[in-house]
Amino acid sequence: MFQHLSSDDQDSVRLLTVDVLIAIAERIPKEQQSSHGVLLTSLRGLFEDKSWRVRYMVADRYEKIAKAVDEEVIARDLVPAFVKLLKDTEAEVRSAAAGQVPGFCELIPREALLQDILPAVEDLVTDSSQHVRASFGTQIAGLAPILGKQETTEHLLPMFLQMLKDDFPDVRLNIISKLERVNEVIGIELLSQSLLPAIVQLAEDKNWRVRLAIIQHIPLLAAQLGVKFFDEKLASLCMSWLGDTVFSIREASTQNLRRLTEVFGVEWAERDGGILSRVGGMAEHPNYLYRMTTCFAVSTLSPALTLPVLARSVLPILHRLVEDPIPNIRFNVAKSYAVLIDIFKRLPDESTTLSQLESTSPPPSTQGTAKGEELVRGEIMPPLEKLGQDEDVDVRFFATTAAKSWTDHQAQAQGQGNAMET
Repeated sequence: MFQHLSSDDQDSVRLLTVDVLIAIAERIPKEQQSSHGVLLTSLRGLFEDKSWRVRYMVADRYEKIAKAVDEEVIARDLVPAFVKLLKDTEAEVRSAAAGQVPGFCELIPREALLQDILPAVEDLVTDSSQHVRASFGTQIAGLAPILGKQETTEHLLPMFLQMLKDDFPDVRLNIISKLERVNEVIGIELLSQSLLPAIVQLAEDKNWRVRLAIIQHIPLLAAQLGVKFFDEKLASLCMSWLGDTVFSIREASTQNLRRLTEVFGVEWAERDGGILSRVGGMAEHPNYLYRMTTCFAVSTLSPALTLPVLARSVLPILHRLVEDPIPNIRFNVAKSYAVLIDIFKRLPDESTTLSQLESTSPPPSTQGTAKGEELVRGEIMPPLEKLGQDEDVDVRFFATTAAKSWTDHQAQAQGQGNAMET
């Protein structure tokens, strides 16, 4: 019956026989499999099936098939068939086969991996389908523990570097998200020596969209490789993006700093020479674009900071910019004060950040502390009152709007208090 179904005219029937064949193979003693005519004939028929849907099912179950048969069948039949699947005419089949690479390679002789599978795998790096490349990008790091340090350095690292330059963002993301496994095999020093030049090259690319793409992946890369690697190799690069000539890059770089703070922690951001001190230094820059970016960075970073850090390190930055000669900077200072007011209204203690509150679903309804209210009254409202009398109409508007958000909050709180008393 199985032989009849596996040769059915309908591919929707034949593809269902793949799982049945695996179950049958698991029941046949492995010492009998290499000479079992029905099993081998059915296997070979599925590998060569004319329907891509059947071949896709075979590729998707390849590791299970390999575990169900003996070593002789793997070496004689499965290795050549897997190479063909990796080079299949249908992208869906190649993508499914790419997803099976590490699992299957653990089951085959090392010689077969290096001589047969690896050359076919290298072709996936430049596959015409972005989905095949993305699928392979999630799996390539899994080869590192199998290959070992020498072969990983010789074969895998060139593939990593090439895929980091891929035009499709999912490919780059999948590569970066799996770097930790490669790091475990070859070590951070060797990985950084190979990886860093490629990252710097992408970060300095003439096409701003390429620069933007690598910026968006830096926090994930930093989380994979650790704070020491980031501080030594990437921190200066990240700060340099704040002065990029393209606004989208400057905007993304501020988001980048917030995500890095969420990864490494508030203490890392505030330490000497950290990102807050560097952002504060930009407030004194003679180029107004840097001072403008300082405002954007403050507004973006603040939700990832605690109340004491905001008081010690952020408010002084804004205070220095209140009298900036450029009106656009002054009204952005007012907008940044508005962000801080909103944060101080909601932070329930001195160890929680707004990002932490908003990460819960649904975000809790919280009230600010007496310390937060004191900061708004003593540190924010006086400069807002000054900006509210500015000669520029836009500066006055944003300053008045920010101040009103606090007075409305106070009035609402007072009204609730009176209602509770009655």
